[in-house]
Amino acid sequence: MSSQTIKLNSPDSNMSEYIVGRNPVIEHLQHEAQEIEKIWIAEGTTHSRIRRIIAMAGEAGVPIKRCTRRELDRIEPSLPHQGVIALVNPTRYNDLQSILAKIERSKHNALLVMLDNIQDPRNLGAILRTADAVNADAVLIPKNRAAGITPAVHKASAGASTHIPIVRVTNVAHTLDTLKNAGIWVAGAATGDASGPYTDADFRVPLCLVLGSEGKGIRRLVKQKCDYLVYLPMLGKIESLNVSVAAGVLLYEVIRQRGES
Repeated sequence: MSSQTIKLNSPDSNMSEYIVGRNPVIEHLQHEAQEIEKIWIAEGTTHSRIRRIIAMAGEAGVPIKRCTRRELDRIEPSLPHQGVIALVNPTRYNDLQSILAKIERSKHNALLVMLDNIQDPRNLGAILRTADAVNADAVLIPKNRAAGITPAVHKASAGASTHIPIVRVTNVAHTLDTLKNAGIWVAGAATGDASGPYTDADFRVPLCLVLGSEGKGIRRLVKQKCDYLVYLPMLGKIESLNVSVAAGVLLYEVIRQRGES
């Protein structure tokens, strides 16, 4: 496929998003190539994954534009772009009722992850990556006061954001009521007298795991909606784990208990 050098003055559209880095762009080409408007590649880049991106883009009919690394730096100055940035259509979030209907049809134990005001995009991306690894049904995030799907999230998820269904909800507490009415148990990750060791919890039931924000944890009203609370033992000097690390421990305990490993 032919390519051309362009001069980038500003983002093409306020309605578009960027996918930054070789692996995330490859994942998007593999699974959502139709959503990619164009791919910018730095001049003189010869890495094998860049050659693979060019070949895949040619097969999918996605235009390649050549530019300087400095021009790529202007598009995304805060993330290492590795010589490639893709311009894609905005993220399409999933509908909760569609997710619940799919779970009902499949007759399997649900595994959902609800994030209560996670604001760090790197943590959100890492949680999406783990949720995809354990084949969770969806990750639910609030519309307000929380990280959405951004280039940093795509990058941190290593492409998992193109696989795992993501649902945006307007009210976390009301959404948990909806899940409970659908027969899904709600377990919150929190410390306190009402919380028990995570290894004592029964995760073999249809489950939504709730994880709180990096600084404050799960909000009080959301905590009250949980059927039970679990904690991870902290034997050192610090009081809590990074939320993405806690998510990894808890999600893998779910699949261990369910015998899905």
